[in-house]
Amino acid sequence: MKVKQHTIGKQVTISGVGLHTGVESNMTFVPASPNHGYKFQRVDLEGAPIIDADVDNVVDVSRGTTIEQSGARVNTVEHVLAALVGLEIDNVLIQLDGPEPPIMDGSSIQFIDILEDAGLKEQNALRRFFEVPESIHYRDSDREVEMAALPLDDYRVTVMVDYNSPVLGSQHASIMDISQFKSEIASCRTFCFLHELEMLYNQNLIQGGDLNNAIVVVDRVVTDEELEGLAQMFNKPKVEVRKEGILNNVELRYKNEPARHKLLDVVGDLALVGRPLKAQILAARPGHAANVAFAKKLKRSMEKLGPSHIPHYDPKLPPVLDINQISNILPHRYPFQLLDKIIYLDDTVVAGVKNVTINEPFFMGHFPNNPVMPGVMQVEAMAQTGGILVLSTVEDPENYWTYFLGIESCKFRKMVLPGDTLVFKCELLSPIRRGIAKMKGEAYVGNTLVCEAVMTASIVRKDA
Repeated sequence: MKVKQHTIGKQVTISGVGLHTGVESNMTFVPASPNHGYKFQRVDLEGAPIIDADVDNVVDVSRGTTIEQSGARVNTVEHVLAALVGLEIDNVLIQLDGPEPPIMDGSSIQFIDILEDAGLKEQNALRRFFEVPESIHYRDSDREVEMAALPLDDYRVTVMVDYNSPVLGSQHASIMDISQFKSEIASCRTFCFLHELEMLYNQNLIQGGDLNNAIVVVDRVVTDEELEGLAQMFNKPKVEVRKEGILNNVELRYKNEPARHKLLDVVGDLALVGRPLKAQILAARPGHAANVAFAKKLKRSMEKLGPSHIPHYDPKLPPVLDINQISNILPHRYPFQLLDKIIYLDDTVVAGVKNVTINEPFFMGHFPNNPVMPGVMQVEAMAQTGGILVLSTVEDPENYWTYFLGIESCKFRKMVLPGDTLVFKCELLSPIRRGIAKMKGEAYVGNTLVCEAVMTASIVRKDA
């Protein structure tokens, strides 16, 4: 799995009709900054409202997953989200000029193709996985649905379906790694049974349905009159049933294409948890209602791990900048080189790490029998983190000095001791002008805020 966050290299657009609304729309994928996540934007509505791809925004699961925020709604988001997860793209804005993404051929493959055409762009931020800490289970006895997430240092998905149908029988599908999604799952199309068609049509669903964007499974004898009615429904001159039980002679891309599409739906719906997953997902007879209910359980478990605004530090992952790269940017050296790693960096925010050990030189004189990290050294380390952010705005940071101009609202909330790992976050409060930067700095040990301050600094060329 990719370690760093990714967006796309350029803006791309795809067009088509929505499956359930039948409305033509243009969907544009737009590159987004780190930690942006997936967001939809209804550019056809006043104010161009944004809808976060969040499980708590789901308002309908009638044959698809619909999200809504601030009165703006987007239908059938799961195939688009599955493509993004399958390519391990983390940050993108999805602009729509209609109520629903194009259904295309009923799978995710055409979204995969256009996203790959845009290209993937690595970003200066580590992915913040939700690593399932313990088994999480969901069960719906009425629908005979069972789903589980088991701890795993990877993302694997296994799906089993059984519709008591002589045509489909019992099927299962699985991927052992998310990198298999494109080749094994993305091209698998949505499907429904013939007896469901009239019901869906009468509910004003599948208004954009076509035999080119869905598999219709025929599990009973069909009269000539019914076939004529179906031909009128789909605006076809003729509708036939092949002996395998698939309407209009559609060839399956895989013998277990329906099970593979159910896996696609699971991947897309679980994207609404909000972070890339590390887990073994097992799903028996899943559907959108169960997927969403399960995603909510996962999100509630994720929220217990701590606030999302605190920088997440995983020592197993490689840093954005290591100590050698930091040394090439900052002029500080022993004993005032206080920063060990940069784990996040974008245009306005930086996060760094300082491992505090008993071998720090200041412990020799600062309470030798009661080693406590001096507050001024915490502020200095936080300032060096902010210095990386400021110097990243110039092409030749090695030719600049950074100087403090002011410290405001500084507070020390808890002692920092040997063995602690300090995680710093610095965020610009306003754009840098004339070499002057003002930022809010925070320092955490675990989820505990230990130090904070508002700092002002200037950057000056060494030859000035």
